[in-house]
Amino acid sequence: MATALGSLPSASSSPTTTPSIPANATLGRHLARRLAEVGARDVFTVPGDFNLTLLDELEAEQPSGGGVRLVGCCNELNAAYAADGYARAGRGVGACAVTFTVGGLSAINAVAGAFSENLPLVCVVGGPNSNDYGSNRVLHHTIGLPDFSQELRCFQNVTCYQAVVNNLEDAHEQIDTAISTALKESKPVYISISCNLPSIPHPTFSRHPVPFFLSPRLSNQMSLEAAVEAAAAFLNKSVKPVLVGGPKMRVAKACKSFVEMADASGYPIAVMPSAKGLVPEHHSRFIGTYWGAVSTPFCAEIVESADAYLFAGPIFNDYSSVGYSLLIKKEKAIIVQPDRVVIGNGPAFGCILMKDFFHALASRLKKNTTAYEFQMQYGSIGWSVGATLGYAQAAKDKRVISFIGDGSFQVTAQEVSTMIRWAQNNIIFLINNGGYTIEVEIHDGPYNIIKNWNYTGVVEAFHNGEGKCYTAKVRTEEELKKAIEASLGPNKDCLCFIEVIVHKDDTSKELLEWGSRVSAANSRPPNPQ
Repeated sequence: MATALGSLPSASSSPTTTPSIPANATLGRHLARRLAEVGARDVFTVPGDFNLTLLDELEAEQPSGGGVRLVGCCNELNAAYAADGYARAGRGVGACAVTFTVGGLSAINAVAGAFSENLPLVCVVGGPNSNDYGSNRVLHHTIGLPDFSQELRCFQNVTCYQAVVNNLEDAHEQIDTAISTALKESKPVYISISCNLPSIPHPTFSRHPVPFFLSPRLSNQMSLEAAVEAAAAFLNKSVKPVLVGGPKMRVAKACKSFVEMADASGYPIAVMPSAKGLVPEHHSRFIGTYWGAVSTPFCAEIVESADAYLFAGPIFNDYSSVGYSLLIKKEKAIIVQPDRVVIGNGPAFGCILMKDFFHALASRLKKNTTAYEFQMQYGSIGWSVGATLGYAQAAKDKRVISFIGDGSFQVTAQEVSTMIRWAQNNIIFLINNGGYTIEVEIHDGPYNIIKNWNYTGVVEAFHNGEGKCYTAKVRTEEELKKAIEASLGPNKDCLCFIEVIVHKDDTSKELLEWGSRVSAANSRPPNPQ
């Protein structure tokens, strides 16, 4: 009689009866060791009945022994947001572990955001018992159909690899392939693990994981040399060139070589809003954020009046271009993507790594001195609270400062309690202006007004006498100054939450301009049919 795909081995051949297999040679503990190896030493979790045994195994592989630490979150969306923030902090990979469907589909919005931002994130889902696959049974946590692939089909659109682990024989291969793909593609991956498998010893997990050998991506040397020669000729003949950093510098790991090129050339440096924090803003030639009509004062004038500009990993969407209103010309631009260079209207050069291109170009440019994090692409409200948790958990050497709107805070506020639980000393400025002001400036309506909370009271309730927490409610510049001094002084080891109460119409001229332009782009009439 044939054995159904994914069923457990019979008792006579069960690996649990083989005494030579170490007790810790389990799928769950292998996963813990793999995640730790690639940098995800904190896994953001929400328990559910399908992932409880998996969490036991992850918990058993302690960080001191090369494993991971579980950071329990208030909901799955926030857990995946935290994994997003963790990945941004330069730890390599972010990871979350949730339960089947009700957990996975809650997390998927954050996973989609990580996909849009080219972040390596491992979303692990505790799946159905392996014996239930192909059984035509209806399970809880599903939509009532004997089909367990709904969650998988949803994740196929927002991950670069999907693994459904429902038998032990190929579990090692599937897990390793998924994680290595996340590293290679710098995108999220999905791993579903049957709930009855994580704690069973199996010979494929009997050794500590050997470090991944990922074949390094290399530039085509002929293409690189040709691109450098053409770019150098293009830029060296310009009188007032400028460099503009974009968000794809992160995935290309080219931030350091971008600064190297800037140092060698002497060109002014700007960043697109979605690249804020990727270039040191204390650099002597940093001129601000280039965002069209809402740029840092004088930054747009410098960029748009340049006779040549190099954009490093840009994404030109309706938000970053302020309703497609950037005054730049293709014939004056060098566009450098992670593996491609286009100079003016042409030529184009492929198979070139961005970091190699910048490093080589730095030595060919004539000196010419004439001249933090933000989810811009996906723009998911509530992202910042969870991302702050994850980033701070990874970047222990930094103190994270977040500016969060009241509307966004109401979506994911619970994770401030997790920050306090894990003794984070973040400084959060809560901007209380009574609603979704950014939406007001695009298109106003009564739906943009929200119920006002006592935000410091909410955080004090989260604190509840456990941990270190400082709150302040400020209405004036002097009160704000005192709150900042308190946060940097006697409360430097505390989670500091400063509620800044401002008038609903107290916005910058840049936001007004940005909103009007995005509104105009959104409200364009349909083209004639």
